[in-house]
Amino acid sequence: MSDTRSEIQEIVDRETRGWDTQDVDLLLSVFHPDMVWPWPKTPQSHDPMEWRLVLGRYDPERWGSLWRELFETHELIHNERQTRKIEVSQEGDGALAVVDIDTLWRSPEGDESHWKGRVCKVYSRVDGEWKMTMHTGVLEYP
Repeated sequence: MSDTRSEIQEIVDRETRGWDTQDVDLLLSVFHPDMVWPWPKTPQSHDPMEWRLVLGRYDPERWGSLWRELFETHELIHNERQTRKIEVSQEGDGALAVVDIDTLWRSPEGDESHWKGRVCKVYSRVDGEWKMTMHTGVLEYP
């Protein structure tokens, strides 16, 4: 199982590199075609009744276009991520990673978008390759 955990960590690290280098193609490489990404209304919205689906089902053109716009209009101030837990299913075909993130973007006008808290990234092994199938939005925990 430690090899599988290393594979999951590699995906977490690859996604982080994608944000750090603002490489849309690298970001898109981690997602399963059926990926869905719910976002809480606020980082304190732990009740899924308050969550929303901002991006809908994974669409590389739509998602890539939104990230390209973000990268063109905002400066990445910092992007710190720490994996807290990786768990793999007994069957070895599903996994999750709990990651604490602190990512700060700034617009030319000085407006800040701060993604800070804990996320859960869910993966499935498909045709011998791990792909992200779900990701919670950023939540803060006391």
